[in-house]
Amino acid sequence: MTYDRRSSGITILHWILGLVILAQAARFAFSSAAAASFAKTGLPEIVHVGLAWAEMIGAVVFLIPRTVIIGAWMLMAVLAFAIVVHLLHGWYDVGALLVYAAGTWAVMAWSRENGSPATKP
Repeated sequence: MTYDRRSSGITILHWILGLVILAQAARFAFSSAAAASFAKTGLPEIVHVGLAWAEMIGAVVFLIPRTVIIGAWMLMAVLAFAIVVHLLHGWYDVGALLVYAAGTWAVMAWSRENGSPATKP
């Protein structure tokens, strides 16, 4: 099979994006500073914990080649919720969340057309 730079680029995006989102979600879940910051939203702590764990689970499912589409939809839902929470509380620095969502969408679109990038030789 021939080498396809687009496929390898999407594979790199897939893995880096999944691992970065997983690391950020873990930091959000287990950091006392993140908990204190989230407390300012006035939302119950269970929302903080649920959002963090949903994001971590979504990232793991996203990283599994056979479930990349399901994981991508999970991440898109969590990221959309996070963006809305940020905007409703006047926190307009959502650029990173938008980049994560765009990258997730790109990997999902590629995977729908070509199969999971992680399974390509």
